[in-house]
Amino acid sequence: RPEFVLEIEGLVQERGEKQKNLNLPTGTVEVLAKKITVLATAETPPFEVANEDRQANEELRLKYRYLDLRHERMKKNIETRSAMMHFVRNFLHEKKFIEIHTPILSKSTPEGARDYLVPSRKFPGNFFALPQAPQQYKQLLMVAGMDRYFQIAPCFRDEDARADRSPGEFYQVDMEMSFVSQDDILNLIEEMFTAMVKKLWPEKKMTFDRWPRLEWQEAMDKYGTDKPDLRKDNNDPNELAFCFVVNFPLFEKQVADRDSEAHFHGSAGKWAPSHNMFTRPKDEDLPLLETDPGKVKAYQHDFVLNGIEVGGGALRIYDPKVQEKVFELIGFDDKQKQQFKHILEAFTYGVPPHGGIAPGFDRLLAILQGEKSIREVIAFPLTADARDPLMDSPSEVSEEQLEELGIKFK
Repeated sequence: RPEFVLEIEGLVQERGEKQKNLNLPTGTVEVLAKKITVLATAETPPFEVANEDRQANEELRLKYRYLDLRHERMKKNIETRSAMMHFVRNFLHEKKFIEIHTPILSKSTPEGARDYLVPSRKFPGNFFALPQAPQQYKQLLMVAGMDRYFQIAPCFRDEDARADRSPGEFYQVDMEMSFVSQDDILNLIEEMFTAMVKKLWPEKKMTFDRWPRLEWQEAMDKYGTDKPDLRKDNNDPNELAFCFVVNFPLFEKQVADRDSEAHFHGSAGKWAPSHNMFTRPKDEDLPLLETDPGKVKAYQHDFVLNGIEVGGGALRIYDPKVQEKVFELIGFDDKQKQQFKHILEAFTYGVPPHGGIAPGFDRLLAILQGEKSIREVIAFPLTADARDPLMDSPSEVSEEQLEELGIKFK
């Protein structure tokens, strides 16, 4: 079978001109075998590995992902993922950024989505949370004087999947800078991703030499969405229309349905943050926090490609009094405010103006690779309903493990 693993000993020689096949990696040479040893046999695979149309259903492909990854297209996706990581790291290191890994076991705080919780054996009844994003840590790094931070960060959110969103975990190019303007952040992103596309996807063409920057209201009035698709030819798979949308409303009306994707988990008030609770209001709108919060605009920016949001960020609040007011407006009670006491205390020791952005690594890569699903650019993704057919997880654990953690199920 083609899946057998062989060891071949013999003479490697150049093929004759008529026998050369430049479409194959080894198409210019041949081996005159003297000895062939079978190192490993193989069962009949559950689907045809060489079939580039990938007719097998996704459940089967994910259950046998190690076979699915043998497809040339899948291999190319993973290799390109590595090249993209390498490019981002090199670019940001040259810009004097410091790559810092923030904790994976963190504190559960109300940040919009549901947390993944991890019980503590040492402290029964207490839990860690996997970070929805390194938001608070990167702001604390600004207090620490690490004025140019980045990491390709794993983020964990217990939310439903979409074609452009992976349930469970995803990665983002997480960045934060001190003493920056909104333009500084956007200029850096435009420079980095323009250079990256030219190097890794030279066949692509960008609609705009300079990326448009649309006011949120302008985008809504003109396109009816804050994620406009500005391509000139939507049928051209190589056209890339990047743009930024800026100056969003600071707040939006809270959605009461807790199962709704639009519900901000943790907010009990009339208002929910449109980005997150650390986003800085426009300076000229600060008085409106007291009189008309719905009219407050924010130093928020989204990064859009071909009608899909691929990242977002903002300038951050650095005045503790303004932060307290925002907490109040989104309905945080005293207990919820206490969950952020570490960051409020840190801000009392001097915090520089700062801001950042976090382009979604998986989502951006999927678009650039021409894939319809984000799962095509992740080596071992979960299914749309957040299962891993390969490892058969989530799974039950032993009674002994539950007892150690002090957990009982009703």
